[in-house]
Order: sequence, then structure tokens, then C-alpha cells
Amino acid sequence: MSTGELLSSDPSELKFTFELRKQISCSLQLSNKTDNYVAFKVKTTNPKKYCVRPNAGVVLPRSACEVMVTMQAQKEAPPDMQCRDKFLLQSVKVNDGVTATDITAEMFNKEAGHVVEECKLRVVYVSPPSPIQEGSEEGSSAGVSVSDGRHANAAEFASGARASTEGLEAQDMSSEARALVTKLTEEKNKAIQQNNKLRQELELLRREGSKSGGGLSFMVVILIGLIGIIMGYIMKKS
Repeated sequence: MSTGELLSSDPSELKFTFELRKQISCSLQLSNKTDNYVAFKVKTTNPKKYCVRPNAGVVLPRSACEVMVTMQAQKEAPPDMQCRDKFLLQSVKVNDGVTATDITAEMFNKEAGHVVEECKLRVVYVSPPSPIQEGSEEGSSAGVSVSDGRHANAAEFASGARASTEGLEAQDMSSEARALVTKLTEEKNKAIQQNNKLRQELELLRREGSKSGGGLSFMVVILIGLIGIIMGYIMKKS
């Protein structure tokens, strides 16, 4: 803030965020801390480059006024982003009730005996946010994404490993089941063969018994019992 006896200006420098081919505005706050009417006028060393609204006016006692300074779109950037343009804020006491339409250039003429307070304001160009900085921020967030991706890949790998282990265990179990089924099938086939053999022998004994005219011998009874035991064993295994 630049403070004078009549008016104080905030900020003390006109800062423009410089961008090519774009109009840029800067606000200037003028404050009157006195009990008098104060007229002001804003001048610049480069009037074709800047538009000041209002460029002249009256600030009432204990009041403030906003001045908007707009820089026209520029086709080229100055070397090292340094600007030599300057503004001059002139202020003078005026009679009560004076309005902006009453302001004349003669009011700010020192040679005519008017007490004119002057405050110089320089222009400062501020560089816009660098795309590299924005990219670095995006890169950091992208790094987080990559890290998250690595964690996700690790989780997927662990899940795949568990699935593979479960698959191997299931495969081992299925191998054991197949071996058991094969063994039971072989035992069943053997039992069936033995059963058929016993039936053939029983039939042979029956024929011999019928020829001899007698009943079944003790050996036949034993064979029938064996057949029953074998069939029970087969049904249990199945």
C-alpha cells in the first residue's frame, strides 16, 4: 500500500499476470482518510497500452474508490518479463460537493498554485503458472496412480497365486479320487469275476447233486455264504 496525505492506493504496484494475446486487468483501491473532498487523476507513460476506468474522479471524505486498469492484449512478451511502464496518481483537495464532471486539468496544475499530491506506481508482470509445475503435480498424482497400480498388480498376483495353489490342491485331490475310483473298479471287477466263477461252480455242483438224487452238500452251503459276503462287500464299496 502506498500512503499519501490525501489518498492511499492499494496495491502500491500494478501487477498483471502476463499472457500473450489476452487482456489483463488489475484493480486499484483509492482510500480517502481525510475529511475533505479529494479529486484524483491517473496518468500513464503508455496511454495506448492501458485503459483506466475511471481515469479521474472524486473520493468523498472517509470513503474509497476502485479504479480498474486494463492492459491491452500483447503480441510479444518483454525481455526478462520486465516492464518500464509507470502510472502517476495525482490527488488534490477540492470544494465540497464537487463531482467527477467538475474535474478539469487546471485543478492538477502545480504552476497555478494548486497543492497536488503525486504517487508513482510501477507496473510488474507476473508469470502465469508454469505448465511444467502443473505437469509435475499431475506427475506426482500419476506416480500415486502408478504406485496404486503396483499394489493392485501385487494383489492380483497374490490372488492368482492362491487360485493356482487351490487349483493344484484340487488337482491333487482329483488325482487321488481317480486313483481310488480305479482301485475300487478293479476290486469290483475282480469280485464280479470271482462271483461268476463261484456261480459256475455252484451250478456245476447243483447238476452233480441232481444227478446223484441228493440235496445240496455242505460245500454248496459254504459257497452260497461266500457269494453273499462278496456281494455285500461289492455293494458297500459301490
